[in-house]
Amino acid sequence: MEMERVTEFPHTHMDRRPRKRPRLGWDVVPQASKAQLGLFCGQEVGNVTSFASSRAPSDHTSSSLYVKGVDRNGSPPWRDDDKDGHYMFAIGDNLTSRYKIHSKMGEGTFGQVLECWDKDRKEMVAIKIVRGIKKYREAAMIEVDVLQQLGKHDKGGNRCVQIRNWFDYRNHICIVFEKLGPSLYDFLRKNNYRSFPIDLGRDIGRQLLECVAFMHDLRLIHTDLKPENILLVSPDYIKVPDYKGSSRSPKDSSYFKRVPKSSAIKVIDFGSTTSDRQDQTYVVSTRHYRAPEVILGHGWSYPCDIWSVGCILVELCTGEALFQTHENLEHLAMMERVLGPLPQHMLKRADRHAEKYVRKGRLDWPEGATSRESIKAVLKLPRLQNLIMQHVDHSAGDLIHLLQGLLRYDPSERLTAREALRHPFFTRDQLRRS
Repeated sequence: MEMERVTEFPHTHMDRRPRKRPRLGWDVVPQASKAQLGLFCGQEVGNVTSFASSRAPSDHTSSSLYVKGVDRNGSPPWRDDDKDGHYMFAIGDNLTSRYKIHSKMGEGTFGQVLECWDKDRKEMVAIKIVRGIKKYREAAMIEVDVLQQLGKHDKGGNRCVQIRNWFDYRNHICIVFEKLGPSLYDFLRKNNYRSFPIDLGRDIGRQLLECVAFMHDLRLIHTDLKPENILLVSPDYIKVPDYKGSSRSPKDSSYFKRVPKSSAIKVIDFGSTTSDRQDQTYVVSTRHYRAPEVILGHGWSYPCDIWSVGCILVELCTGEALFQTHENLEHLAMMERVLGPLPQHMLKRADRHAEKYVRKGRLDWPEGATSRESIKAVLKLPRLQNLIMQHVDHSAGDLIHLLQGLLRYDPSERLTAREALRHPFFTRDQLRRS
């Protein structure tokens, strides 16, 4: 068995091969609600006070959580932000006198993540530099507050990414994190979207549910769980033969697939996290992981995270997103194709934005389809049981039963995170190992 260590998982030069259908991060621009923005306003969390409703201090402000002793002469020359408000930098620049920019790790709607050398702690860190736009700055301050609250309760730091520091630099909120490995999505993409072994998927699923249960116990809802927001702790992997592609020659590099050496993960990106409140109806979750109650405008709560976990587990076991779509009606039709008909009581409660997807008490499909290609995309999907059986050799029965609990349409009937952790898919494996 070939073994190798990837010291720097390629973020900037990663495989750009598109998925079977183009994948969008957000098909609806997320709007932070007043309830969400006010979630922690004025609360003291650890030793951070929320500045969500006011401008955060500048980079030379003295605070226990800001970088102290900034040598402004050590900063790079002033550069204007780009047209979207992203911070402009050069590799080798200082980011305050404490951090030196080593590489760019990624970019998203929120801003950029840079790998930096922390001169004080003598270690590499990941710094999220948020766009210099009011709504993203406010969301970043919510994330700081949530991270501080999670860190206060997650003593071992085993569930969620650990915040090291934060500061405001040239109108950009900068959040300093421990440096972790690649996201599950990056790993899948680099691996040509080949599935994880079922035992690895089980370990990742267990940790993810433990993190969700931990957050829900604190009355927090993540609202944006997806493979991009789950990072492997280590970048190390091994190469193993891909037996499902055994017709290929061992001399062909695609004969081998990568498997993480460690299943340890941590959840990231808490900028959309909110508390449990009544009547939350604004759109949450990235499209592929969005629960039916969100699309139908019923309002949502903790179960929307559980639906996302179910979608993620399927993706880990198959290599592909379960619902590859960018349209609400097509999305609902895909759900019916994979999971069976939506309950009539849920269709009848569709709000004024979603009622156009329903006709005579049922989903308006295929009559309401936008194209033949859309109908074909739905028809090619297998039932959930068949999909799992195609990819999972053992534990398939337990996994299918678990997924049916995580992906129940009615959020009141969906498993909770604690209930899911007691499912035989996890407990039988623990008994087998003991």
